[in-house]
Amino acid sequence: MYKAFFKLRRNPFELTPDPSFLFPTRRHNEALAALYYGVRRRKGFVVLTGEVGTGKTLLVRCLLQLLKGSNVAFAYSFNSRLSPLEFLQYVTGDFGLPAAGKNKSELLLQLGSFLVGRYQQKLTTVLVADEAHHLSEEVLEEIRLLTNLEAPQGKLLQILLVGQPELDEKLDSTELRQLKQRIELRAQLLPLDFEETRGYILRRLQLSGAESQANVLFPYETIAIVYRISRGIPRLINTICENALVSAYAEQLQSVPPEIIQEVASDFRLNVVAKPRAEEASGKDRKDETELWHAVKTLVELHNQLQSVRPSQEQVPLQAFSGIRKHEPIV
Repeated sequence: MYKAFFKLRRNPFELTPDPSFLFPTRRHNEALAALYYGVRRRKGFVVLTGEVGTGKTLLVRCLLQLLKGSNVAFAYSFNSRLSPLEFLQYVTGDFGLPAAGKNKSELLLQLGSFLVGRYQQKLTTVLVADEAHHLSEEVLEEIRLLTNLEAPQGKLLQILLVGQPELDEKLDSTELRQLKQRIELRAQLLPLDFEETRGYILRRLQLSGAESQANVLFPYETIAIVYRISRGIPRLINTICENALVSAYAEQLQSVPPEIIQEVASDFRLNVVAKPRAEEASGKDRKDETELWHAVKTLVELHNQLQSVRPSQEQVPLQAFSGIRKHEPIV
């Protein structure tokens, strides 16, 4: 919609993980090198972690692109809400093997034969488990047992676990200590700093056709606001900048001012920080206690008032009807 107006060849801030848009920070380069080395040297377990939106899936796509056409077969699991049997069926099917209707023993025998055959041909086989922080302990243990298939010179199956920081916490548990001991390489992605954020935005604009106009389209002060709101998380940077370009186009502006970034942040509630559930629960408990105390206090005050009023109220009927005889009706 805005490409012709800003003289761009493509949308610079799409959310899809496109390897051609990889911005090679030091952390990203180190992580990609660790993943590539781990697969090529048959290290077995490699773990990549990072906060939401820091580019983990993009990095995996870059790795698979590097390995493409180099006799590497891979299964890519992106749905971690599976039982152990469903996971084995999915992996077997993604390797191109028949999996329907097979029980666990049949799947393992088939996978073992497949891996041994590829190893004998000096071929590499990779299993990528994305969103691995959601995998159950049972599935993670099943994955660990797959690495028991090994040769003297290396593992038959290379396993890459990709997930949020919760994956590190899960791997630190006592139940998964055997898996943790088998991890050969670890990599971690962090949010971008300010200079990296600026380089990230300008590079995407330049790759999309802005070239020397990138600095005009997103001035220094505008990028500073983008960094403050996004906290250097690439996915949020893309969301903010994409919508900022739409707004600037709607107002026919050749440059994105800081005010538009503030408007986008407000529209997407990016300035709203949710409280941790524990803090919300404790705050609710305090509120409940305060309300209960006020209710009790009100009841006590009402009780005291009734106690002070009761004697005079009890005397009124006696005085009012003192002159009436015993059997005379009251009208």
